[in-house]
Amino acid sequence: MPQESLRQYTTVLTIAGFDGSGGAGIQADLKTFAAMGCFGLSVVTDITAQNTCGVFDSIALPAEFVARQLQVLSDDIPIDAIKIGMISQAATIRAIAEFLDKRPDIPVVLDTVLASSGGRAFSSDSSIQALKSDLIPLSRIITPNLPEAAGLAGLKDVPSKKTDIEKTAAILLIKGASAVLIKGGHMEGDFCDDYLLTSEYGKWISSPKIDTPNTHGTGCTLSSAIAASLAKGHDLLTAVKTAKAFTGDALLNGAGFRLGKGAGPLHHLYSLPGSDPLRGQRPIE
Repeated sequence: MPQESLRQYTTVLTIAGFDGSGGAGIQADLKTFAAMGCFGLSVVTDITAQNTCGVFDSIALPAEFVARQLQVLSDDIPIDAIKIGMISQAATIRAIAEFLDKRPDIPVVLDTVLASSGGRAFSSDSSIQALKSDLIPLSRIITPNLPEAAGLAGLKDVPSKKTDIEKTAAILLIKGASAVLIKGGHMEGDFCDDYLLTSEYGKWISSPKIDTPNTHGTGCTLSSAIAASLAKGHDLLTAVKTAKAFTGDALLNGAGFRLGKGAGPLHHLYSLPGSDPLRGQRPIE
């Protein structure tokens, strides 16, 4: 077959931490990319010792080696979108920012992972400052949860009302973000209300909460699905809605499984033959 007639993969690169339990981090990202029809690439920033019960230890790779991974991949393979997750070192953040600064046409989704769901901090004060000054301005969208949004905005209290969440998103835009999706999964009630704010519009995107103990990697999955949708050329609002629907499906289809003693993973590959997927159960507004 002539080389010029071959199709090109739609590629998405994840720059994130390694989760040996397979539920979050790079492993969740790669499953999400595959499920959404993209070819996943990966650069490891941190290696964690974790399972479904929590993160017990982590080791950061040297910034120089992270930069080497990025350079080698980009020298060979075109990258259509990038998702960024856990980065614990300020030097690594700066190295990634230097890489991105030379590639402004690649859409970047930054999942501002500051701590594990169990409360283990991944970021020092210096790395959070580097995130704010060097990485957030280069991202197409950031996807903090409520505690992360409060921390990045410099607020003492975590917002709980919709009006407070809207004000927090506006602060993050003023501080340099191009677009913000504040995830409302921590809010009380039967619905998961996420707030998307850009310089052009603000929009609440709502869906019913899924009753499941298996939520490990939900944030990783959502941000990766946004990146995959952007890689395919969708506009930001469509990408967010598509990602939210996919994440809901993965939560729903993973609810009936058991893996480990703690919070299990989502079922990212629910659409594979033989999985009997449960789809279309959560309307997205």
